[in-house]
Amino acid sequence: MRHEFPRFRAVAGHALLAEFGDRIGDEAHASVVDLDRRLSDHPFEGFVEAVPAYVSLLVEFDPLVADHASAEASIRALIGERMPATLPGAAHEVEVCYEADVAPDLAEVAKRLDMSPEAVVRAHLAGDYRVSMYGFAPGYAYMAGVPEAIRLPRKPGPVHGVPAGSVLIAGPQCLVSTLLMPTGWWIIGRSPTRILTGASERPFLFNIGDRVVFRRIERARLDTALRPG
Repeated sequence: MRHEFPRFRAVAGHALLAEFGDRIGDEAHASVVDLDRRLSDHPFEGFVEAVPAYVSLLVEFDPLVADHASAEASIRALIGERMPATLPGAAHEVEVCYEADVAPDLAEVAKRLDMSPEAVVRAHLAGDYRVSMYGFAPGYAYMAGVPEAIRLPRKPGPVHGVPAGSVLIAGPQCLVSTLLMPTGWWIIGRSPTRILTGASERPFLFNIGDRVVFRRIERARLDTALRPG
């Protein structure tokens, strides 16, 4: 990591943005996850909450108790000299079916990459996925780790009515949708794995920093898993 990081930016009168890089990467995100967990374990006086992203952590504080300078000093003390070499976190298996009718963009992705659909599937299954942040909608876990071979920019425009459980890729990112929503990402599969748990103490399946492994399933398994009751 280059010497100018971590870098701190004041956000309004009640928050500080701690930046660990200027591009998506494992080292920067490991530092985000590490600081997020340190703040959870050792909050400074006035700390309210932290919101992790790919390369930065938004740290909110009570402006009646702390200010930007004291928050930065507390954060720097937590960071110290040590930077994590690896990301901690639990491992999760997510099922995915790649049959054509539930993977409407798979053939187009393969065509654009000059690959067969099966080669795209194999590449996707081989990815090393880490949950980097939540955003856009409840349970939308943005995962880094899409292999270089199948990275494509987003579509020029969104598609509406994309069902929950759709497995999406764009650039280096992958996610499993949780609601019926539009998306400009490429839809390459469908998963029955529940990301929204319904539990108040743990509403989402993943924590930031967790690893995700995709496991291929047949259409019959998908239909059975999605059947009501």
